[in-house]
Amino acid sequence: MTDTPATATAAGRLPGDPTPRQLIERILRVDHAGEYGAKRIYEGQLAVLGRGDKGDMIRHMQAQEQVHLDTFGALIAERRVRPTALLPLWHLAGFALGAATAALGERAAMACTVAVEEAIDEHYARQSAALGYDEAALRGTIETFRTEELEHRDIGLEHGAEQAPGYRLLSRLIKTGCKVAIAVSERV
Repeated sequence: MTDTPATATAAGRLPGDPTPRQLIERILRVDHAGEYGAKRIYEGQLAVLGRGDKGDMIRHMQAQEQVHLDTFGALIAERRVRPTALLPLWHLAGFALGAATAALGERAAMACTVAVEEAIDEHYARQSAALGYDEAALRGTIETFRTEELEHRDIGLEHGAEQAPGYRLLSRLIKTGCKVAIAVSERV
């Protein structure tokens, strides 16, 4: 049955709100794209800092992002959701962001990590709140990954993110970029 304006309103949705299926498609599409981008950011950081004393720490965070990416990749296939058409862009942009901030120094790389993970924390919190009871498993996955993203944020803070030159500006720019990437990856 397709939703008509009357049934949509009766179901608690307003005109223009996504259907439950559209909501799940958007969540899986954007989360898959975001985890792909995060993996690429860490690959960029490793290209610059991988042989230094931060290499193992960055590899740990990258490994967790790979698990997140694999999980969302499996969910996309299982639920027959089209991935974002922007993956080639996120492939380049993620690596470039990671490498560029790492080239500015370890603290700038950690500032990047903190900014990205704070944006993802907010994003995952909104998603978790939007999911219905029939999506408890997906909500649990998102909450588990959210906890790991917050661990990455805390690692970044412990390793001098806030002491990076221009931290506030860098953080604002990266968070804005993340929010734009989230908005377009949900739909494109």
